Amino acid sequence: MKLFLALLAIVACVSADDWTPKTADEIKTIRAACLEEVPLTEEQMNHMKSFDFPNEEAVRKYLMCTSVKMDIFCTHQGWHPDRIAKQFKMDMEESDVKKLADDCVAKYPKADKENDVHVYEVHKCLMDSEVGQKVKTYIKKRQEQLSKQA
Repeated sequence: MKLFLALLAIVACVSADDWTPKTADEIKTIRAACLEEVPLTEEQMNHMKSFDFPNEEAVRKYLMCTSVKMDIFCTHQGWHPDRIAKQFKMDMEESDVKKLADDCVAKYPKADKENDVHVYEVHKCLMDSEVGQKVKTYIKKRQEQLSKQA
């Protein structure tokens, strides 16, 4: 039975042909679901709103949850740099984003680390890169727009 479940998980990770980037609403839903699965403290949430991701177990597990639910990370196969590139290309060339993702994955290999530690390291690397800066700018602009509408 365990072997069957493992094979099923691998097949789910591999069937990438129909993967599409998540919309802002889908990401919002994913984040909410992950907050239910991995509750964070108000302090942790405030740090993350400022793009400061503390290296704490709950934050790492939350990042892993969102990465898995977005289908950009698979617990059996690891990262999908091609999907990261499609999801977060912003105004960059997809190939440039894929290279940044590949570089971060190579810089922080899985080795014997727990998945959440590996996800955290690669996430931090990506957020420190050009693509991370573009994501931060996009999120800040979106937050400003939403606050103007309120």
